[in-house]
Amino acid sequence: MKRRKMVVAAGFCLSFFTGTLMNLLFIPGFEHHGERVHRYHHENQQQPDADAPAGLRVDELPPVETATVGRLPELQRQIRERLDEILRYRQKPAHWVGTGPLERRRLMDLEQRGEWETYKGIGKNNNYNQSQPTPAVSIATKSHREITRASVLGCSSIDNVTNVQYLGSGYTKAVYKATLNSSFSVALKSVDFGGHDMENCVKKYGSSTDCYKLASFKIVKEMTLMERLQHPNILKLYGYCYQDNNDIKDTVTAITELGSPLEMIQLLQTPWEERFRICLSLMRLLHYLAHSPLGSVTLLDFRPRQFVLVEGVLKVTDLDDASVEETPCSPSSPSDCLMEFPARNFTLPCHKGCCEGINEKRNLYNAYRFFFTYLLPHSAPSALRPLLDKIVNSTGELIWSTDETLVHLEKVLDIYRNGHYLKNDTQTHKAEYKRVSEAWIAGENYRCWPSYQHDGCLLSVFSVDEAIEVCESHAQCRAFIMTNQSTWTGHQLVLFKTGAASMTTAPGKLSYIRLGAAES
Repeated sequence: MKRRKMVVAAGFCLSFFTGTLMNLLFIPGFEHHGERVHRYHHENQQQPDADAPAGLRVDELPPVETATVGRLPELQRQIRERLDEILRYRQKPAHWVGTGPLERRRLMDLEQRGEWETYKGIGKNNNYNQSQPTPAVSIATKSHREITRASVLGCSSIDNVTNVQYLGSGYTKAVYKATLNSSFSVALKSVDFGGHDMENCVKKYGSSTDCYKLASFKIVKEMTLMERLQHPNILKLYGYCYQDNNDIKDTVTAITELGSPLEMIQLLQTPWEERFRICLSLMRLLHYLAHSPLGSVTLLDFRPRQFVLVEGVLKVTDLDDASVEETPCSPSSPSDCLMEFPARNFTLPCHKGCCEGINEKRNLYNAYRFFFTYLLPHSAPSALRPLLDKIVNSTGELIWSTDETLVHLEKVLDIYRNGHYLKNDTQTHKAEYKRVSEAWIAGENYRCWPSYQHDGCLLSVFSVDEAIEVCESHAQCRAFIMTNQSTWTGHQLVLFKTGAASMTTAPGKLSYIRLGAAES
């Protein structure tokens, strides 16, 4: 049995490695979509709406000044395009009224500032709002909730951070972990001066100031989207800071919620309930993005590394490559709406000059190929597997929308949470069990897969009857302990044991000891 489980686990890992390698080697470039949209907007650019607020009029903003004459028209165009994109997000009317501190204090006060001054925000004095005095209470005395709700973090908040730790970097940003007031950990995001984007830009255009401006607009875009898109599965923006650094004025640092990197190999070894939680979190996010206040949002750089886990909940952390632009098309050119992936391609209908549902469909298929395929079916309760297989197959074929997919995943949650996946018959147990209150069994552990505990067999169950079924399916099991701890679904955590010789008194614990085979 043990050898068989090892073979099955090895098979899962091999399948994951092969699939991930194919995805990474043949992942379609998302620049194709971006270039197509930018070209479309450039060729079909309209004059600004006369009714738009004066401060938001793109044509009234001061021109982007460049440091080197002759070589920078292309860089200037790129800066202008990124700025225009940010302004579109700020201008786009939302279907809700923000009530958080970032909305109240106008993170990006476009009505009153010029192009670059727009993004300087609080400046070095952490001055979010001149009319609102700085709270006298020290942040050190506030709880996590008070820090994130009652105040917006700024430069003064990160002046004396401790335990700064480099977490990683991508093409544009570097991310650090830092501790505020020795108690509250945050993530700090800033432009990576040694990163791919900055190095290539400076090498090509020779202006570190303008190249920084281009790169920093990605962070500003991400902060803007974090402000506009409020959802439990989007990383929280706590604040930001502008300060001088490396001979460049007003470098921007975003202060966000801290999460743990998503390690897919480790996730394959976690209990199914936790893997299902990740897939459900992702689907709730994609459903929100499909119907967001800004329109349908697609994650162009959709990879596991763009997500983190915060207390077991999946959250998207990287929004600088998100887009609300629907791909333009012509009914006479089906190739305009071609979505290319490593395993297969899809051609969507062209409707009113745009590829119908392309943002939603792209997100959904990426969820299938990066998450659902690996995390949903394996080691799930047998009664749930037909429904899970249907979900995986339907997303892989793009048969369902995000609405339908979420409905089916929520149905799985309801079945699992209420124990409806268990057999209804009155099955006779193979053995009798003695119930011992206020008791704990030290030691006498054995390993099982997948388990919440690496050196023991800690699993979640709906009831004592399910715990007995699990125990009787394990040859080593002779006892188990109801730990009084529960998972996010309300299932109880149970620790299975090889015996009960080392039983001791433990308030709040409940142990069951297997006595012997039941009579036939």
